[in-house]
Amino acid sequence: MTQSRSRKVIFGLLPWPERQAVAEALRTETVGGLVLLAAAVVALAWANSPWSAAYESVRDFHFGIPALGLDLSVAHWTADGLLAVFFLVAGIELKRELVVGELRTPATAALPVIAAVCGMAVPAALYALTAAAGGGSLDGWAVPMATDIAFALAVLAVISTHLPSALRAFLLTLAVVDDLGAILIIAIFFTSDLNFWALAGAFAGLVLFYALQRFRVRGWWWYVPLGVATWALMYNSGVHATVAGVAIGLILRTTRDKGEEQSPAARVSHLVHPFSAGVAVPLFALFAAGVAISGSALGHVFTDPEPLGVVIGLVAGKILGIFLGTYLAARFTRAQLNPELAWADVLGLATLAGIGFTVALLIGELAFPDPAEGEHVKAAVLVGSLIAAVLAAVLLRRRNRIYRRLWEEEERDEDADGIPDIYRTESAGSDR
Repeated sequence: MTQSRSRKVIFGLLPWPERQAVAEALRTETVGGLVLLAAAVVALAWANSPWSAAYESVRDFHFGIPALGLDLSVAHWTADGLLAVFFLVAGIELKRELVVGELRTPATAALPVIAAVCGMAVPAALYALTAAAGGGSLDGWAVPMATDIAFALAVLAVISTHLPSALRAFLLTLAVVDDLGAILIIAIFFTSDLNFWALAGAFAGLVLFYALQRFRVRGWWWYVPLGVATWALMYNSGVHATVAGVAIGLILRTTRDKGEEQSPAARVSHLVHPFSAGVAVPLFALFAAGVAISGSALGHVFTDPEPLGVVIGLVAGKILGIFLGTYLAARFTRAQLNPELAWADVLGLATLAGIGFTVALLIGELAFPDPAEGEHVKAAVLVGSLIAAVLAAVLLRRRNRIYRRLWEEEERDEDADGIPDIYRTESAGSDR
């Protein structure tokens, strides 16, 4: 075998089981992304309409159980409650990637992990440089770090781009690693005064959850009350409540026992993922993206150091970080780019990753609790994500003819056996 044939091909044909899992995840995220896009538009329109006072009244309405420390506003419930469901799904996706996906071995994990880490570090560094140069606050360094996979896929759906499955899988893996980075940042840097008794209770809940999984205990009536109690204790501990969601997702078993059709993680994901993508995240967007858009507000985005740092981080930072990270990882691992693709495709994907909506808005709220500053940073997230989306649409549409041909080759199933013909060829086997 020659050296060129022994080199790993990046963005080549995915193994069939991996492709099936990725396709199912992305299908739900795409539909959810379109709902998310609609929710963001409604939020902006409502907040800038004559009925903006009604929007603020609904957003700031409080309800809950004060005795349990859970008397929260509607916006707070969506950020701390519904987004815990989003991070539960993120934890499941991360666990799946670690056990059976791209992150299961160092060889396959190197490329997406390096690209994702660079795609987080460079935006944070550019934000810090911009804020420091303008005499602004460094508190928002983490805002431009995360990629919003649902919004990115919604953009792909709107511009009707047929990205090959390998590029979509890479984007999904980037987002999964980004979500892990985001939850670690939230847990470490945005933790308020700790209530150690509540934290110990939350930890005990997670240990009990693990024991129930370990001993193969079945029945939602065990897990749902325990999960809710763990979430409430985590919230009252001072650690952001979404940490409970990702922790439970990581605990759920992703391997099937003999006789099981699906693992517990797969069953939970199948049930919860549509709710997360179609309800939880759009509702969060509805009450987080409603910022007043005016000439003066947009002026703050490009003149104040903190919002400007967010825009530069999301657009320039993501492009530089992910593209250079991918290129250097390929060179370091002596990998070969799929000959059907070009580095321009990686550039377009890196630009698309600059859409940092959901988690960026969440971190922006945590980093800038002052309403005036927070509104400017939210506006910056919206502007930066819009710029990234437009640039990505231009770059990817230019290559759509090639993407369509590759997509049609991947989907062709002339014998109608449910498995694309490309997986029946010897060349597909050698690429895998």
